[in-house]
Amino acid sequence: MTETIATRTVRPPAATPSLGAVGLFTVLLAAALPLIDFFIVNVALPTIGRDLHASESVLELVVAGYGLAYAVLLVLGGRLGDLFGRRRFFLGGMAAFGLTSLACGLAPDAWTLVAARVAQGASAAAMLPQILATIQAATAGPRRAKAMGLYGATAGLSMVAGQILGGVLVAADIAGTGWRAVFLVNVPVVVVGLLLASRAVPETRSRHPEPVDGPGTVLLTASLLALLAPLTEGRSAGWPLWTWLSLVAFPFLAAAFYAVERRADRQGRTPLVPPSLFALTSLRRGLVMILPFSVGFSGFMFVIAVALQRGAGLGPVRAGLALAPMAVVFFFVSLAGPRLVTRYGTRVVTAGALLQGLGIGLMALAAWRSWPDLGLVELLPGAVFAGGGQALQLPIIYRVVLSEVEPVRAGVGSGVMMTTQQSALALGVAALGTLFLSLVPGSGMRDALVVTLLTQLGCIVVTGLLSLRLPRTIG
Repeated sequence: MTETIATRTVRPPAATPSLGAVGLFTVLLAAALPLIDFFIVNVALPTIGRDLHASESVLELVVAGYGLAYAVLLVLGGRLGDLFGRRRFFLGGMAAFGLTSLACGLAPDAWTLVAARVAQGASAAAMLPQILATIQAATAGPRRAKAMGLYGATAGLSMVAGQILGGVLVAADIAGTGWRAVFLVNVPVVVVGLLLASRAVPETRSRHPEPVDGPGTVLLTASLLALLAPLTEGRSAGWPLWTWLSLVAFPFLAAAFYAVERRADRQGRTPLVPPSLFALTSLRRGLVMILPFSVGFSGFMFVIAVALQRGAGLGPVRAGLALAPMAVVFFFVSLAGPRLVTRYGTRVVTAGALLQGLGIGLMALAAWRSWPDLGLVELLPGAVFAGGGQALQLPIIYRVVLSEVEPVRAGVGSGVMMTTQQSALALGVAALGTLFLSLVPGSGMRDALVVTLLTQLGCIVVTGLLSLRLPRTIG
């Protein structure tokens, strides 16, 4: 008995993994890549179409293929990281992202580019959930709050900077690469990221690994494809019968997915998305808020890029730079977010929605009064308020969603959150993009832009009202 007690006494406790400053910088660098790539292609599509002789429907697939693969595999990527090690999947996903980016940049024809983009989206889905899960598992207290704030700042800034960077790279035509530079630029960034991550990112995983939920994975993939595929391809394809049948099938597939997951939970197995996860009030309400915010934001980014280039006659660089004030203000305001939340709680999100709404309203007014002379100066006041308002919402919503998720479920929680956001981003481009493009022939570019901006304003109002239901403080 004495020997047993002595043995237990001298056994050292398991060291808690810690994410240092270099490790945090590395994962934030990686977090920027997939989000930049979602938006960087917008301004390059006309050049890609001319160079590869691609039709509009094929160009839609260049965007949609990436987004669909990314969205449908995010939860699975998070689950696999929980099981087999998040650092391992992070490194593998990042390496694959670099290789697929190289394949995109060297694609000889449009269909090769589409295939490479699908593979790129899949590699992003393996990498991105590990970032939030690692932050959740390897930080605590004020350090976690700061890391989550920086993650939110990185995510929001990346979505705006992607479009700006795309315009600059296409116009610069570095070494004659043209549009290919928007993909090739990822390769050196990935190499640096892999070197840093191999030394600075700790390994974390679930303490009680469970096998992958096969039926749940298949049904979740089928559900997301049934919803996102027709919405992203329907307009360019002319809304054929398959798009409507797919949308009709979506609620039945979603219901089947929920039933399978609930049964697995009751039988003591670990489902892909545990229904008990949604018992967390902060997660449930935060996810609901992500939907209107992301739908409005991604729709805005797509529509403003089209309007400024095709309607106002701006080149890709000037169109991108018109949004630069939004990116700059977002970055600096988001850095103050953690301190503001500590003092005022989640009512900061409500204030952010008010500021963003004011900014979008000013942009709509500028479009109405100044069209077609719409550029950096005319959009500046609205961009400043909109960027500041977004910075007071997105990083804080991320923190709210994951605040009550246990570290052992960090991969699943981050995967669910990213899937919700990615699906909403795709929905925003499809819904607001379709609204805008359908109004242009009859109403003209100016009126179509104003109506679309006012529709986004409605999404912002919904986000602000939902923010009133958030817990006042973040755990």
